[in-house]
Amino acid sequence: MCTAAATAKGADALAWVDPLNRREVARVLEIAERATDRWDVVWTDFLTPPIVADSMAALQGRQDVICVPWGGYAQAERCRLALGREELMESLRSDPQQLDGVVALQVKGNFMFDPAKHPDFLGAILGTGVVREKVGDILVQGESGAQILVDPDLVEHFETSLVQVRTVPVETRRIPLSELSVRPPRQEEFSSVEASMRLDAIASAGFRMSRTKIGDMIKAGDVRLNWRPVTKPSVEVKEGDVISCSGKGRVEIKACEMTKKEKYAVTMMRYV
Repeated sequence: MCTAAATAKGADALAWVDPLNRREVARVLEIAERATDRWDVVWTDFLTPPIVADSMAALQGRQDVICVPWGGYAQAERCRLALGREELMESLRSDPQQLDGVVALQVKGNFMFDPAKHPDFLGAILGTGVVREKVGDILVQGESGAQILVDPDLVEHFETSLVQVRTVPVETRRIPLSELSVRPPRQEEFSSVEASMRLDAIASAGFRMSRTKIGDMIKAGDVRLNWRPVTKPSVEVKEGDVISCSGKGRVEIKACEMTKKEKYAVTMMRYV
């Protein structure tokens, strides 16, 4: 009875969380409890941005645990959460690298004649028997290979098992985080007036593509809304949503107001 009551209480506490994220957020809260009980720093797996945001919101206001997201570099999309008591975490907030919860690997090969994209590297990584949650961002470097962020416990595994991507032999080795080749995103804020808040209409304006072309990309699964695949161009978007498009960066809807002519004045920030 007590267990059932606790479960029901936990479910009620997370009723505001997107049902798709609820299980993962509940798991983060369990890890937070473990961290406080052990007086230790405990890491989650790599999480997607929506789960990171919901988890940090769920932990907001707690005085006994500090949560620090870290994906290996400042702009990382997929991050691990380091959880621990304030006495352990306070001095580490400004420099998560001290926690050593994320390491970088260089996957080097000659891809001049057999170019590899993000899905190719991810497929090769998962082909070694590792689940997606143990791997962070994958930074593709064109003809020379890629850099990947991983759980430190898997360095030796990847150095011995990740030996080929597509038809190309590769060498995988650990590198310092300081050697990551990360291009700072360019930002551009702009406004557009649209007849609706349909995904295809807003994405068309945000990525400066024809509505037909962006519609085809949505149907092909090349567009994500809040980091989740979406294949219906008619889906409605709102302020705060993030639209990402393969090869085109992402667009965040910063504000939306109705005009006198009952159209939508939308302010967007594009990151490329």
